[in-house]
Formats: sequence, structure tokens, C-alpha cells
Amino acid sequence: MDPLLTEFDSFVRTRTPALLRSAYLLTGDQHLAEDLVQSALARTHRSWNRLHHSGNAEAYTRKTMYHLQVSWWRRRRVAESMPGDLPEPGGGDSVSDHAQQSTLRITLRAALAKLSTKQRAVLVLRFFEDRTEVETAYLLGVTVGTVKSQTAKALAKLRTVAPELAELYVPEGSVR
Repeated sequence: MDPLLTEFDSFVRTRTPALLRSAYLLTGDQHLAEDLVQSALARTHRSWNRLHHSGNAEAYTRKTMYHLQVSWWRRRRVAESMPGDLPEPGGGDSVSDHAQQSTLRITLRAALAKLSTKQRAVLVLRFFEDRTEVETAYLLGVTVGTVKSQTAKALAKLRTVAPELAELYVPEGSVR
């Protein structure tokens, strides 16, 4: 088997779960997330000859995902729902109180569904993927000012629609 193909296959197998989690948070739908990851991986495969040398395959795939999602947003303006379950990271720590975790997941899903697609994308990149404002702006193809304003609007809306999520945030150095 071709070593490049083997390397790409390994990349897909190891990084797909993380890509799916990000895609789900961007799309709000498991099936759309799978389509988004598949489309991004197809484009990554076409560029694999140059990407495997640089070591930037995952960054390229994620950026492709964000650009595809923004492109899809611009093409369709339909009401969205978040019917699927949030994919769990494999091998992560389990929470002892399953009911509390389920309640939190339902609350978070409902709150995210009330945000615009741009607001959700900015929050996913900024807080789930821990991107800077500049990186987020670059990945979404918008200005830093747009990232800042969308973040502020999204957080304000989350505070309104789901104030119970605020108790999850503990600033560094604080004791709960």
C-alpha cells in the first residue's frame, strides 16, 4: 500500500472523533457534522501530498471545515434544530453524576440552539477550540471586530436564556 495513503488513513482514523465534536458544535446536527467532516477530509485528501510534509493537516482540515460551514450558512437560511446527541470524547473522564451531566447537556444544547449560526461558530472556536480572536476571525473569514461583537452578543444571549450555565464558569484563581 502507498505510504501516503497509509498516512492519510491513519490521520483520518485518529482525528475524526475530534473533528466530529467540533463540527457538531458548529452545525448543531450530527448528520450535518458528519457531512461537514467528510467534505473537509475530501479536500484534505486532495492536498495530502503537500500537507503530510508540513505537519499542518489537522489545521488545514479544521480551517476547511470552518470555511465550508460559513459557505453553507450563506447559501441556506433555514431554521435550525439540534436533534442529535453531543459526541463524547473517547476515553475521557466520566462524571459520577450522570443525571447532572445529562441535564447540563440538554441545557447547553437548548441554549446553543437559540444562538445564530455565526454566534455559535464564534463560541465554538473561541471557547471549545480555545482559539484567539485573530485566529477565529481568520478561520471564519471575518474581522476581529466581528468576532468580538458576535462573542459579546452570544454570551449575553446565553446569560439570558440559560443563566444556570454561569455557575459552571470559575475564573482562574477563584475557589468555588
